[in-house]
Amino acid sequence: QVQLVESGGGLVQSGDSLRLSCAASGLTFSRYTMAWFRQAPGKEREFVAAVRWSGSSTYSEDSVKGRFTISRDNAKNTVYLQMNSLKPEDTAVYYCAADRQRYSTNYHYSAADYEYWGQGTQVTVSS
Repeated sequence: QVQLVESGGGLVQSGDSLRLSCAASGLTFSRYTMAWFRQAPGKEREFVAAVRWSGSSTYSEDSVKGRFTISRDNAKNTVYLQMNSLKPEDTAVYYCAADRQRYSTNYHYSAADYEYWGQGTQVTVSS
């Protein structure tokens, strides 16, 4: 049984930092591109960032470029999202997800392209 468990969310002030973690089990972690999505109240789930299965490259959505960094440790079956210079508009539930394809050569930005999901962790940024 595949499990993705996020942690690290919380309530912070504008300009602060947080580091989210997502621990995976039940799958061969190093074979899958991993991503972070977020969903704010009343909005659709949106792509934030992804890291290739090998860890050799990453991609981030424009609004978080230069502030958020995605990384992974395949030895620990864990993917991270370092979030700096947080803004109130970053407030959302953050989810990690594993790509449907093993060894995917393309980044996927749609939630439908990800098969496994965590339960989410709340990030709230006050102004």
